[in-house]
Amino acid sequence: MKIGFIGLGNMGAPMAANLAAAGHAVTGYDTAGVSVDGATPAASAAEAARGAEVVVTMLPNGDILRQVAAEIVPAMAPGAVFLDCSTVDVESARAVAEEARAAGLSALDAPVSGGVGGAEAGTLTFMVGGDEAGFETARPLFDVMGKKAVHCGPSGNGQAAKICNNMILGATMIVTCEAFALADKLGLDRQAMFDVVSTSSGSSWSMNTYCPAPGVGPTSPADNDYTPGFAADLMLKDLRLAMQAAEAADADTPMGAAAMRLYEAFVEREDGAGRDFSAMLPRFERRGHG
Repeated sequence: MKIGFIGLGNMGAPMAANLAAAGHAVTGYDTAGVSVDGATPAASAAEAARGAEVVVTMLPNGDILRQVAAEIVPAMAPGAVFLDCSTVDVESARAVAEEARAAGLSALDAPVSGGVGGAEAGTLTFMVGGDEAGFETARPLFDVMGKKAVHCGPSGNGQAAKICNNMILGATMIVTCEAFALADKLGLDRQAMFDVVSTSSGSSWSMNTYCPAPGVGPTSPADNDYTPGFAADLMLKDLRLAMQAAEAADADTPMGAAAMRLYEAFVEREDGAGRDFSAMLPRFERRGHG
């Protein structure tokens, strides 16, 4: 399949490389001039999109997505699929999808879960909004880049699923960190804490798979001085998107709002942007809620 890939950052570059390694003809573009093994470099986003059967974008935010869409949609062939894998606000995702459909394109919003490690290993999960025909066209690409793709309904629903998922993740990681800090003060051994909670009613992905306490459970960023797998500022971005969506939908999300405020304090006031989002544990160890 002929693929244009726009946005070759920490996530996009390995995703594009996996597609090229699987035998797809990939043309890539990034404003930073990044090159990817097996992909043909393009001089512009429009050049990468021209003639492609599927154009994949992996971009930082909704404003940039809208700018890129304005450039590439006129260059794309009618019937092609615009597959956006960025994590952006629902409104931007739906506006870009409408622009694409008006030009005779199929549009999918397909944010991912799995981080850089998942992008490199080809084990991402895709949460996909958009039309069924586009989803079926893109399915072979999802199979290369990930382990699962879930069609969540019409345009924007992929983004809705992503921000709801990450609101849960942000909140459960905070309470997992709080629980370890409390266990320390109560004299409970961390390994005993993990052994109990990971097999009891308090179990969660934050505890069982991504434990924020070093030396406990499966290897996680906590065992590498909290070098980011998923950076704290990215978690803050997703929580802000969730709160923006909650306000627009008139949904009451006090726990999500509290999680956002705690990550704001960690990222903006404690210089936590370059740390993994599970590095909230050392914060609670030092300062409590402060």
